Amino acid sequence: GTLHRYTSRLVAFEHASPSPATNSPGSPLPKSYLLWIGGLGDGLLTVYYPSTLAQTLPSHWAVVEVLISSSYRGWGTGDLRRDVKELGRCVTYFREIQKKQAQGKEDSRGKIVLMGHSTGCQDIMQYLTFPSSSSTRLSLDGAILQAGISDREGLAEVISTEEYSSAANTCREWIAAGRANHVLPPSPISSLFGAQMTASRCYSLLSPPPEHDGEDDFFSSDLSDTRLSSTFGKIGKESNTKMMFILSGDDEHMPPSVDKHTLISRWNNAVVRGGGTVDEANGGIIQGATHNLNGNSETVVKDLCTRVARFLGGLE
Repeated sequence: GTLHRYTSRLVAFEHASPSPATNSPGSPLPKSYLLWIGGLGDGLLTVYYPSTLAQTLPSHWAVVEVLISSSYRGWGTGDLRRDVKELGRCVTYFREIQKKQAQGKEDSRGKIVLMGHSTGCQDIMQYLTFPSSSSTRLSLDGAILQAGISDREGLAEVISTEEYSSAANTCREWIAAGRANHVLPPSPISSLFGAQMTASRCYSLLSPPPEHDGEDDFFSSDLSDTRLSSTFGKIGKESNTKMMFILSGDDEHMPPSVDKHTLISRWNNAVVRGGGTVDEANGGIIQGATHNLNGNSETVVKDLCTRVARFLGGLE
């Protein structure tokens, strides 16, 4: 593959295409890019299916794993706004490559699609729905959200109510005291996530009641239709990005009580009501899939790859 330095300190890894023609000397570089963003704790090759995707897609599509400051353990001292600022620079970098390949012919320029896994999905929602005047955010041709789930609903399954409330109260106190960006002492929650967190990032993940106003809280099943309209419903107003939502049938981080079909349906409807476009035919639930599909059967991984390939084909 190829390692791209898209800023002075950040890189993105482009998987090699399986097609000998694409990789032979003097041949054109891939025309379109699927930029993949992982979840909390993820980094290069920590999730296996992007490698399979790279071998599955047509040779003019390149799969690129994007590393940002929040990769690995960096997320604990970051936030979605920092992530999106960096993603914006990465999209700009690959758009510039495409411009050179197109030699000024706009109609021959390739596509750029963002695909998020887990918190990578929150990053994409932030990118699409909260435009910033301070950072460049070029338009996307499509966005795929794989395993976009609720951190607070997942946490509620594995820590006690007392631990949750105690952590939320500590975060509120630190933020009120002007210590939002200070790192919290070790706790059951930081042990669970495997990283130290600032008070603001911990609060964002906990998104405590009654407001549930954590920045990361896009995907909780109890959010109102009004709340979804203010996020998913803005996608069509802010951009022409075609969306696809995929959840894992056996996601170990989602409470069993969550009706996944209803959840995706609500997201789809919110996007469409806002004037956006959703690929409902290829989106949906992948039966037998765990959160990141690592260790899943070839059949399950192929199901995901086929859906992604069909989605990308529909953009051309």
